[in-house]
This record gives sequence, structure tokens and C-alpha cells, in this order.
Amino acid sequence: METAEGIAWGVEEGIGRIVLKRPERANAIGVRSGRALVRAIDEVLAGKPRVILLTGEGRVFCAGGDIDEFVAAGEALPSLVDEILDGLHPALLRLSNNPAPLVVAVNGSVGGAGVGLAMCGDFVLAAESMKLRTGYAAIGLSPDAGASYFLARRVGPVRAQQLLMLSDSIDSQRCLAWGAVDALHPDDELAAAAEALVARLAHGASASFAGIKQLCAGAPGRPFEQHLALEHRLLRERAASADAREGVAAFVEKRAPRFKRS
Repeated sequence: METAEGIAWGVEEGIGRIVLKRPERANAIGVRSGRALVRAIDEVLAGKPRVILLTGEGRVFCAGGDIDEFVAAGEALPSLVDEILDGLHPALLRLSNNPAPLVVAVNGSVGGAGVGLAMCGDFVLAAESMKLRTGYAAIGLSPDAGASYFLARRVGPVRAQQLLMLSDSIDSQRCLAWGAVDALHPDDELAAAAEALVARLAHGASASFAGIKQLCAGAPGRPFEQHLALEHRLLRERAASADAREGVAAFVEKRAPRFKRS
């Protein structure tokens, strides 16, 4: 694992890992840590992992932007926002659009930009101690890092709007009930649960996963006729693959499939 400015990352045995390692600052994102996160995302994606795990260290997953940097910026706050987001937003888009499954293990409280980092996963596992507080409107700001997009996608646009406007603290049980997270685990069991999930996904049919992500991500805005055509094309491609031959053979032989690792 490489580490810089409170971010650690690496790819090993098909699993990409990005870890927020700035617990003394609640894993907040500032100029330097933001640049390191961009570098981490790009280098992990360049390693072509079969699955990616994003998590944090400490009692807070990510508190959002670094408020101390905001205060120090004073009247130059708009320029600071540009400096952080000009690189971070495109990197988060690349991470979200990458064909590999993305698992996020939310190890603790989350707020601000941390909401976008937490909710961008295809699978979001959370510690029972997790709490969500959007926080933006409480300090006169509006969302960034995809927080409004991913929160709306998971809990619905009206509830997301309410959460963003009120900035109330939402406990993990309500986050689960509303669909903001997919599963809760005791704090001391979260890491093991996340590792078990990424191991399972790493042994799966990666090209099938990529097709599923493509289909589901674009479904809301795609006309049904176009969606059926895309399903047809992707299924035909998969039907000609070694993974399909192995999967069908394993099903008939009543054994676990051994999909190709690339």
C-alpha cells in the first residue's frame, strides 16, 4: 500500500483498496488530501482491479471538507473550492463509472463530502455506530462530491432534499431502512464482512458485473427499446465468452465456477 497525505491505496490479487487514513482530522478532505485521493483513485483504476474497496480509519469515515482550511481561506473560499473539486470531481466520476464493483465500508460517522464518498458504492456496508449528517446547509453551503446525486439515488430525491436541508443526524438503523446503506455490522465485524464481500466479488465474472453496472446505471434515462437492444448486445457478447462456457459447465456439473482472472 502506498500512502500520501492521509490516503493509502494499492491493488493486490485483483482487489483495489483506498483507505482514508487521517483519523486525527476525521478523515476530512482538504487540498493535499484531495490531491492524494485523486492520485489514489487513478493509480488503483490503472491497476485494473476486479473489485475496489473504499474505507476509512478511526471513528469517523469522513467528516467532509476540512473546515480549518475553509476558515483559513476567508474571502478566498471560492478559489479553495475550485482547487479541491477541479481534480476531485472528475476522479470520483472515473471511480463511479469504472466497471469493477465498488464496495464502501463506512466505519463511522459521515458528513459533507463524505456522504458522496460513502454512497457512491455499488455495495455500502456500515458499522452500527455510523451516523449520517449532511451538514452543508447548516454552514450556508451546498453539496459536493456527488453527495446530492448518490443520496438521491439511494433514498429518493424528496428525502435526500430534506436530509440536505435539515442537516439532522440520522442513525444507522434509519440509514438502512431508507436504503442509504445496504447492510449493518457490529463495529468490530465490519472489516471482516467487507473483506468477505470483496473476495467473493473478486472471484466472480467481472465482465458480467461490468455489463450489469452499465445496464442499471443508465436504465432510468434510457428508453425501453434502447435498453432491450443494449441487453441483447451485451448478452450476445457474454454468450461468446469463456466465462459463459465455464459458468454453464459449472452449473451442469454442480460445482462452483472458476471464472477467468484477468
